[in-house]
Formats: sequence, C-alpha cells, structure tokens
Amino acid sequence: MLFTIHYSLFISAQRAEKRVYLIHADELRYDRWRNNDAQVLTGNVQFEHDGAKLYCDSANFFEASNSFEAWGHVRMVQGDTLSLTSDQGYYDGNQLLMEAKEHVVLKHRKTTLYTDELYYDRIWSQGYFQNGGRLVDNGTTLTSDWGEYHTDTKMAIFYYDVDMLDKQFHLTTDSLYYDTQLKRAHIVGPSDIVSGRSHIYSEQGYYNSNTEESELLNRSRLDNGGRTIVGDSLWHNGKTGVSEAFRNVVFNDTVNRMLLYCDYGHYEDSIGYAVCTDRALAVDYSQRDSLFVHGDTIKVFSYNLDTDSVYRVMHAYNKVRAYRIDIQAVCDSLVYSSKDSCMTLYNDPITWNMNQQLVGDVIEVFMRDSLIDHAHVIDNAFSIEQLPKEQCYNQVSSKEMFAYFIDGRIDEAQAKDNVITVYYPEEKADSSYVGLVYMETSELRMFMDSVGKLKRIWTPKAEGTMYPMSQIPPAKRQIEGFAWYDYVRPLSRDDVFIWRGKERDDE
Repeated sequence: MLFTIHYSLFISAQRAEKRVYLIHADELRYDRWRNNDAQVLTGNVQFEHDGAKLYCDSANFFEASNSFEAWGHVRMVQGDTLSLTSDQGYYDGNQLLMEAKEHVVLKHRKTTLYTDELYYDRIWSQGYFQNGGRLVDNGTTLTSDWGEYHTDTKMAIFYYDVDMLDKQFHLTTDSLYYDTQLKRAHIVGPSDIVSGRSHIYSEQGYYNSNTEESELLNRSRLDNGGRTIVGDSLWHNGKTGVSEAFRNVVFNDTVNRMLLYCDYGHYEDSIGYAVCTDRALAVDYSQRDSLFVHGDTIKVFSYNLDTDSVYRVMHAYNKVRAYRIDIQAVCDSLVYSSKDSCMTLYNDPITWNMNQQLVGDVIEVFMRDSLIDHAHVIDNAFSIEQLPKEQCYNQVSSKEMFAYFIDGRIDEAQAKDNVITVYYPEEKADSSYVGLVYMETSELRMFMDSVGKLKRIWTPKAEGTMYPMSQIPPAKRQIEGFAWYDYVRPLSRDDVFIWRGKERDDE
C-alpha cells in the first residue's frame, strides 16, 4: 500500500515537471483582475506538451495550473498517426487530458471518430464520449450513445443503441467491442446481424467484418430464407454461406417443414445442403403425423432452390430407425424425397403397419394426404400378418410385392413371381380358423376388409393344400425364411435412438 502511494506521488511529480509551452501567438495580453490569471492569446496560437502539438485561433492560458482553454479550429496532433479537431476545448497538462467540444473529429490512422463532446486521455491513450458518437473504419460505421476508442490497442467499446453498418451487413446491439485492426466485433449482449437473406441473433460471439465469419455462442440462431439453425455454438461464413453448429443443434426448414436435431451440423446455404451426425434425428412434419428418422448420419439435398417447386431429398444411413404412428421401419440406409413423399429403404429393410410386417431387398413407401398410400417391395419380398391366435401368421413370399392402403390400413396386397402363401381362412360366424392353406402360384391378390382381415384371394392358377387345424404339419406353418422381428420394431419417437439388432438365429 505504501509502495502504491509513493509510486502515485512519483508519477504526479513527473507529470508536474512536464510543462505546457506556449510556442506562438499573434497577440498576448494579461489582466489578472479581468481574466482570472489567464494569459489571453489570439491569432495562430500554438502549444506544445509532452510530444503533442496543439493549435487554435484563441486561448486562455493558465500557466499556474498548466492548462488552457481553446476556441476556433482547435487541433491536437500527436506524432503522424493521431489528430483531434473541434470548435473548442480544454487541455489539462498535469492530467494529460483533452476535453474537446462541438464538431469533434478524432483521426487515428484509418479510423475516424465523430462526436460533439470527447474526452481524450493521453496517459491511457483513450478517447471516450457520453452523448453519441460515430466511428468510421474502412467502410465500417459504428454509432452508439456512449463509447470509447483506445488508440494504443485500436479497440472500440460501444454501449447503448449500438449500430454497426457495413456494405455487407448490419449489426444492432447494446454492447459491442470492435477491434479496428483485426476488423473483429465481439458481441457481449443481445445482438442482431443482418447480411443479405441471413439474420443472426446472438448474445455472445465474434464477427469479422473482413471475412464475414461469425463465431457465436450461447444458443445463437441463424435464419436464412425460412431455414433456421440453433446450437450451443455456431460458425458461419457470410461469403460462402457455409455454417457449422455444435451441441444440441436444431435445424428447422419451415419451407419444407423438416426438422433436424444433432450434436454436429454442417449447412451450405447456396446449394441447400445439410449434414447431421452425433445423435442425428430428422423429423418430417409436412404431413398430419410427423415422421421421425434416426441414423448415424443424415444428409439433406435441396433441388430447384428459389422456385415454387423446391423439394428436398434426405439420406440417412447406418443403423437407421424410423417411427410414425401408422408405419415403423429399420434398415441400414434410407432415402426420403419430399417431392413425391417416397421413403426408400435399403440393406436389410423391415417395415411394420399395425400387425403387418414387410421385408425385402428394397422397400419403397409412398405417403399421400398425411397417411401411407402404398408400398413396393423389390426382390425377396416377404409379408407377415400376425393373427390374434398365438403362433398363427398369414404369410406371403414372392419376388416382388405391392401393398395399397386406405386411411392408414392395408386394403389390397399383390405378390408377383414365385409366390408362396400360407394363410388361415376364418369362419364367418365366429371368426374361428377353418384350417391352414399352403399355396404356390405365379401371382396373388389379397383383399382386406375394413378392419384389416383377409376378405378374399384371387390367383390365376395355383397348387396347394388345405390342412385342418388339428392336422397341420409343423413344416407347413411357416414359409422358409420366416422371421417375426417385433423385438427390433421402434415403439415410439424416442425409441428410434435405441438400436436393437437381429438375434443370431434370425440374421
């Protein structure tokens, strides 16, 4: 504490030794009683103090207090990098403080500050204003009610109604730090940045006016033409339109009504391309019931951008699980197109609708008016319907299969080429099973009633056998390749994140 006091006294003594020198004045007069010990100077007045030169039209010089008042074309020059001009001012040589008023202009290298009242502290190389100011730096303009500019660090600090304008963007906030050397703005409060179609909201982050790159924290948000990205942290390049988001990312495409969730996201605005990884989840809410799709990686490709026929194609791959109230699916990779509302499943796909299961090499599912419309199973098609009686299943296997739905329930099924079927016809009176029919044919059409029960079958020519319930051979109960995969079926929107592989016997 004693050291601090002694050091302060030492600094004050040093300041006192640095006198303000009068270099020139056209006229000098002195009247102790009329001018309060001031030397009245007029005409081309020039002072010098501690490496700075000060000019004005007239001044009152108080030699005892090492200070002066100045009027008319007041100008302070420090080296060849800093100048301060105003209509009037007051300079304190002991405090190295310049108070400039009216039409104040501070120029430092390529940076210019305009205000009506400025205090410039030469000790701390700092100018500050409290009644509004405007800073211009290489085409970037900042205005605020209160602010500081540090000539040593080239840092500007602005508060209250801050407005930053550049040919490429417009930033509004209440608090801003701007490095004029790095052209980097530090956002420390609620802020909005508008650049072209992009709108950024952030309460903590950085923006580079040269590169148009943003580093945003604290759940910042980026809006672009109906597409919104929110994340714990965001990185955005305004020139390329590329954005990256990290942790708890939400991508919302309100145009195509699709949501993406993940812990890492990448988006390219110019081509409408998005990729999500780490707990990736896609939600298509364009239909009445939302479709939830999870995979290790999800990609979205956009087509016909900036037109009325814009549509998107989503790719999900590696351990894909999908859930909607009327349909559920698992596969290794999935493609969904908003153009025709078609979901195509590849590599060991399985789909379920109510008590129906479909498997095949490739499965296409088409939606219409918020409900499943029809499905197409390509190669190695196998349909299974679980019946109320335990261990009883209606089954159809074929090369190719079609299923048509009405109001979300299956209405008709078609099987083509190498058709094998096993089904249990029912008594109309009590819905008891008559027996088991095993049949082989080239084509099969099955028609269902309003509750999904088998109503009738059509086939051009068939070979088969009907077994009474008590005489069914065990080998005929199930077609070769039969497997009921209910244990891997997604049961809810949250269940899509829990991968359950096939049991070894069913692989």
